[in-house]
Amino acid sequence: MEAYLPSDDDRSQVAKAKAMLIGDCMKKAGFGKWHAAPELPKAGPKTLTDWRYGIHDGELAQRRGYKPDESEQAAYEAAVNEGAVDGTSAEGPDGKALQVCIGEARTKLGGSPAAYGEEAQKLGNEAFVRSKEDPAVVAAFQAWSACMKEQGYTYKQPLDASDDQRFQGRDVTPLEISTATADISCRNRTHVAKIWWEAEVKLQTASLEKSAETLNKARKDLDASVKTVADVLSGEK
Repeated sequence: MEAYLPSDDDRSQVAKAKAMLIGDCMKKAGFGKWHAAPELPKAGPKTLTDWRYGIHDGELAQRRGYKPDESEQAAYEAAVNEGAVDGTSAEGPDGKALQVCIGEARTKLGGSPAAYGEEAQKLGNEAFVRSKEDPAVVAAFQAWSACMKEQGYTYKQPLDASDDQRFQGRDVTPLEISTATADISCRNRTHVAKIWWEAEVKLQTASLEKSAETLNKARKDLDASVKTVADVLSGEK
C-alpha cells in the first residue's frame, strides 16, 4: 500500500507550501512576525515498516529499551518546544487572522495529499490487524511468548512488551532494557517479524487487487495534488 500513500517528501513539501502561503497571508494582514512551527524531525521508526512489527536494533535496545535514540529524541523535543507557541492568540486579532489564512492556504493547495492516501492507509491498517489472525503468525506469537516466558517475562504478543505502561515514561529503566533485549533475542530466535510481515504482504496484495480502481484513482489525485504543491513552491500559483 505504500505506493498509494504520500511520501515523506510529499508531506514535507506540503508543509513548506502551506507555511509559505500562510506566512504571506499573515504578513498582508499585518502580522509579519508570525512564523510556522518547525517541521518535526523523525524520532523512532524511519519508514512505514520500521518498528511496525516491533523493535529490531539490539544495540539500541541495550541503551534505550523501547525508546528512540537519545539524539533523535532531543531533536524532536526541541522542535516541539520551538513550535509550541507561535505567538498568536486564539481569541485575538492575530489568531483570527491565522484561521483565515489557514483556510486560504488550504483552498489554494486543493485536496491534501494525505487525504488521497486515506483508502490505502485504511486497507493497510486492516491488513495489519487481520494478519495477527493468520495461523503462521499465531504460531510465531506463541513461540515468541514462550521464549519470553523462559526469560521471566509474560506477554502474549510482541507489541504487548513495547506497549507495557511501565515503559511509557521519559526515563529508561533497567527493567525496560532487560525486557527489550530479551525481546530482541526472542525475535531473532522465532523470526516473528518476518513471518508477520509475509502474512500482511499477502493480505495487502489481496486488498490492493480488490480495490485497484479506487486506489489508482486516488493515486492520480495524489499526483495532481503534489504537482499543485510544487507549483506553489516554485511561484507558479
